[in-house]
Amino acid sequence: MPENNYPKLHNATWPGIVGKGSDSEPVISFDTMLEKTAAAEVDGIKFDGVDLGLFDPHIDLDMSDDGIKKLVDKIGGLGLEIGSLVAPIWGGPAMGSKEERDTFVEMVRKSCIFGQKLREYGIRPHGIIRIDSASKPEAWALDPVNNTKLIAETFRKACDVAADYGEKLAAEGEICWGGMHSWRTMIDTLEAVDRPNIGFQADMSHTFLYLLGYNAPEHRVLPENFDWDDRASLEEGLKKMTAALRPWTIDFHVAQNDGTVHGTGSHDKTGRHCLATDPNGKLDITHDAGYWLRDENGNITKKFGHICWDGCMFPNDVMNSQKTWNDILAALIQVRKAHGWYEPN
Repeated sequence: MPENNYPKLHNATWPGIVGKGSDSEPVISFDTMLEKTAAAEVDGIKFDGVDLGLFDPHIDLDMSDDGIKKLVDKIGGLGLEIGSLVAPIWGGPAMGSKEERDTFVEMVRKSCIFGQKLREYGIRPHGIIRIDSASKPEAWALDPVNNTKLIAETFRKACDVAADYGEKLAAEGEICWGGMHSWRTMIDTLEAVDRPNIGFQADMSHTFLYLLGYNAPEHRVLPENFDWDDRASLEEGLKKMTAALRPWTIDFHVAQNDGTVHGTGSHDKTGRHCLATDPNGKLDITHDAGYWLRDENGNITKKFGHICWDGCMFPNDVMNSQKTWNDILAALIQVRKAHGWYEPN
């Protein structure tokens, strides 16, 4: 496969942290995540890069320029590039106090500066800064109208800061974030932000739960007690949801889901990320990725420089197996074969 076949294939590093810690399993080190990614290979094809979570214990957001250069040399030395970055905004809820909202914006600013330095080193040719509301759906539901306004105001300020660095922000749709916990509330929030550099990060596992109306039963797409053997109805549901969110989508995660809610450790319940080979997975990964990567007429959108696998909350024994990452890479390759494109030099 030629080197300039798009989109590039990335692995996320933050699954080594999310759902890990003192009340769960030990964090998997950044170096281990990089090594497993770099070692994965299927039919001579390897991962092209990694997406990074800019938070401890993997990354010190305030590291020196020398530290960033060492990081670049480490990742580049493994033959990998860097794509999207996750801003550590959880200390400042987007609908919190003025001080908390200011903290949110400051974390976005620092993440943009970090991302700009990576671009200057030539290791980050594409990617966004990922955000969420850092607020619980239960708190949002106490005053939906005003809380959406607060989130939108915070996101606008963050967008204005990001624009100064040439960055786009992508809000990841997860049922655990207030104002983002259903496909309709997600669109309401994005429309209220009203900035050209805001978009949606679609994760195939997280968005799958939008269909089932967790945390927003009034917005469920599939009926209660849905028959999972009814593939035709599932596809119609996916078409409806992706038609609404695809125009906003600027970053994309390939993933699998078994139709259940899951949380590990201190992490809020969200979409269960399943292995690409999980027999209980409800998604046809290759086919269903097309609802995000192709428009309503079936044309490839070519909106992404890379696609990423996000496998948060896998057990450590699974994540420490090289087979896991080879299987994940194989799934990404199949998605690209079905929905990718070749760009001549």
